[in-house]
Amino acid sequence: MYTGATKNLAVIGYPIAHSLSPVIQNTALTGAGLDYAYIAIPVAPADLPAAVAGFRAMNFRGWNVTIPHKSAIIPLLDEIEPAAAALGAVNTVINNDGHLVGTNTDVIGFIEPLKARLGESGLEGKNAVLMGAGGAARAVLWALLSADINNITLAVRTPAKAEPLAEEFRRLDKEHFSGTAEITVVDWAGEEYPVALAACDLLINATPLGMAPHTEAAPPVDWQKLKAEAFCYDIIYTPAVTAFLSQAAEHGHATLNGEEMLVGQARAALEKWTGCSGDKEAMLKALRSALEK
Repeated sequence: MYTGATKNLAVIGYPIAHSLSPVIQNTALTGAGLDYAYIAIPVAPADLPAAVAGFRAMNFRGWNVTIPHKSAIIPLLDEIEPAAAALGAVNTVINNDGHLVGTNTDVIGFIEPLKARLGESGLEGKNAVLMGAGGAARAVLWALLSADINNITLAVRTPAKAEPLAEEFRRLDKEHFSGTAEITVVDWAGEEYPVALAACDLLINATPLGMAPHTEAAPPVDWQKLKAEAFCYDIIYTPAVTAFLSQAAEHGHATLNGEEMLVGQARAALEKWTGCSGDKEAMLKALRSALEK
């Protein structure tokens, strides 16, 4: 039961009615017996400054941020944590008595399920092929560098467009991590791509190919080139089994979809707001139930 003592949380975006964050977060809050309420609020781009001021004035404990506000909100906050600053994207705001801190929990959401399967140091010295160089790839790149990956190959349609991203993360690796990771860019249709696949320990789809409603699509992979022990990770969660993951499983590869990444970033945000990360399995169950509906 909500009372005058109930603390408020939210997710903002435009549009936002499709968001599953309220389902996930309120499941966790109820399960933990926390006196919080989490709601979705549509905020048009022109209204973002007023919305941030309003959240501060109304003492919201925090809120999540999604498209199109992840970058635009940065100058409106008092402090930006290093990962969010490097990524140029905030997905979580913490209100510490009026001091607004921006962070990015997508990195944790991506890497923790992977470490649960490969081990805490399972990526050290390994080679990854990351398909895609859009916004989603930025959090993945930061996560891989933080895990001491040896080599990252960006496999894309248009290498010239991806090269600035690779150069940026070469610099960030030197500034924030070991600076020893090799980051290269290859063309999906080029001769270097099969070579990268043959050396690959981790194959990641960070493109929208295969996302509902276009579930028949998949990034190009020569499965005969990929070694048998390579792990395949698709950050898409609708559908639960993309064409890419289906093909990977058919060829005997271990796989992971984006459900745990979504729940993982939500749990990391919740912990920053409340000190409690919530029941992972209950949150996953709530997510899957909502997706089925």
